[in-house]
Amino acid sequence: MSRGLKVWLLFLVVLGAGLTAAGCSKEPTPQERFAEYISLWNDGKFDKMYGYLSNDAKKDISQEEFTSRYEKIYDDLQITDLKIDFKKPKEDKQADQEQAKYTYTAKMSSIAGPITFTQDATLKKQDKDDKANWYVDWNPGFIFPGMQEGDTISLSTVPAKRGEILDRNGSGVAVNGQVYEVGVSAPDAGATLAAPVMEQLSALLKMPRESIEKALSAGWVKPGMFVPLKKVSMDDQERIAQLVALESVKTRKVDARIYPYRESAAHLIGYVGPITADELEKLKDKGYTSKDVIGKRGLEQVLDQQLKGESGVKIFIKKKVGGEKVIAEKPVSDGKDVKLTIDADLQSVIFDEMSGGSRASGGVVATAGEVGTAAALNPTTGETLALVSSPSFDPNQAMLGYSADERKSVQEDARQPLLTRFKMTYAPGSVLKPVTAAVALGNGAIKPEEAVEIQGPKWQKDASWGGYFVTRVHEGSPINLEKAFVSSDNIYFAQAALKTGKEKFAAGLKQFGFEEKPEYAYPLETSKIGDLGRDIALADSGYGQGQVEMSIVHLLSAYTPFVNGSGDMMKPILLAEEESGQVLKKAVVSAENAGLIAGYLRKVVSDPGGTAHVAEMANMALAGKTGTAEIKQKQGETGTENGWFVAWNADGSPNLLVAMMVEGVQDRGGSKVPVTMVKDIFMKLK
Repeated sequence: MSRGLKVWLLFLVVLGAGLTAAGCSKEPTPQERFAEYISLWNDGKFDKMYGYLSNDAKKDISQEEFTSRYEKIYDDLQITDLKIDFKKPKEDKQADQEQAKYTYTAKMSSIAGPITFTQDATLKKQDKDDKANWYVDWNPGFIFPGMQEGDTISLSTVPAKRGEILDRNGSGVAVNGQVYEVGVSAPDAGATLAAPVMEQLSALLKMPRESIEKALSAGWVKPGMFVPLKKVSMDDQERIAQLVALESVKTRKVDARIYPYRESAAHLIGYVGPITADELEKLKDKGYTSKDVIGKRGLEQVLDQQLKGESGVKIFIKKKVGGEKVIAEKPVSDGKDVKLTIDADLQSVIFDEMSGGSRASGGVVATAGEVGTAAALNPTTGETLALVSSPSFDPNQAMLGYSADERKSVQEDARQPLLTRFKMTYAPGSVLKPVTAAVALGNGAIKPEEAVEIQGPKWQKDASWGGYFVTRVHEGSPINLEKAFVSSDNIYFAQAALKTGKEKFAAGLKQFGFEEKPEYAYPLETSKIGDLGRDIALADSGYGQGQVEMSIVHLLSAYTPFVNGSGDMMKPILLAEEESGQVLKKAVVSAENAGLIAGYLRKVVSDPGGTAHVAEMANMALAGKTGTAEIKQKQGETGTENGWFVAWNADGSPNLLVAMMVEGVQDRGGSKVPVTMVKDIFMKLK
């Protein structure tokens, strides 16, 4: 190769390298820079967006101010689903100029609904660090159109009216009313309330002195301003009179949730309270905010989404000069009322019977009455007429807020007044016997007229049972099905379960809804069969012991085939909007056997030897079944007893089926405790 050719080739190589270097250092186009800016915006990287701002824009706002402003606005307005986009021109001749202008579109979701706007953005070519580049000539209008320096973003809300809960007759069991808000007129700076006033105020409000002083020393408080301390029921007139008699103490009426039936429906209806941080974290995606009131238990909690409604929200620019510009607005949507199948007056009658009329006046929990649960059902329609748990608490006080001592009193009460007993499962004892009889008859394991020889008060299948025996209270032999019901013979029904066999007995209980999650508006525990592996367990289960457990609502439903005479098990419902008269289980027992068992259950009351004969009345024929479930670890030891009674009006067309369970009836007459109370309930309803 000649020397001249080598020189020429070397020149070409150097030239190519120079061109390559020039290509690598090519400055970005304005649309490329704006695309990068928008990408950061979509990702919420506001701190990095600041680096794309022009010199003039940076003079008006610092990086910290820029970042915090965007973050606060987007957080306060609950901005989600952010999408910023702009249409890139096919040929962009602006790259050769000192300024470039593009139109972008912003779409986002907010607390007040969707926000969409189109805005122009200007980019300027500027030299920084001896390099030319494009920078966004940012102004507050980038956040929302029409916004200028000095303007602020404001948010106004119109609270939704919470839906009310009504009984079947339209009586309110959870309504919107008013309470007194008690507060004081703030003293002059440096002054405090007089010691005697502070002492009496603390005692009357059950509020520590430190809490009152903290409220008065809050940063927003100015002399003479009303400082709210606590809300008090409008029924508490005596306490209100004592409070307003104190110097500087004032009251005002504020909206609040009211529970007119108080303790009688507390577990069923529940109460509301301010949403907690934990609750908000779980529910923030469902439209809840930190200012919301939320159901804390009962149907207030179960149906909260339906009851709460949606607050009206308006997002607007508050202009520095005056006026406002609306960015997004969502109208208020009040919560929906809920009507129940419950008869609130019957609910009160049953609760008063169980509580002995004791209420929580002067305290947070009634100190007298029975511990247990009761429920009532229309046996034809399946409508729940009452759901009672005793002892109870005052939901109005719970809604207003307990003092530390009151909360401790409720939580440490040995009778567990906060326990919702009607949703729990218990050993049913002898009230299961009609179900056992239905299953055994359906499988041909027993015959109604067949007399069974049973000698003595105790029985065991064979020596393999060791020292274990099934015992009965009333002796007699022979025993047929009618006598077994009248005297509630445990041995007869234990033998009936054994004759039926484990598989068929379990299948029969499942036909009656055991081991099946209830479809019910109020969450109920699932009734269980438990272990039937050993003969002893199967025998005990036949008369409602063993590991069999059921809820009181399921118990009522299981009795409907006998009460309505059809053999169909009705589905219990709680909401008036639900279809009534639904059949949950078709022909769980034949109509013939259902009528037969119903007749025997009438004799449980009418026969002088019947276990429920004390419920016999001259002007009303009751039918039913008693039960006493023993709660103990092993045979031979003394345990506690739960007394049961299920009854209905057997003359004419039955329309009321009542079940009651009372805890701790040992040494008090056993099931006679609930029998007497259920009889009184029917007498009051005559």
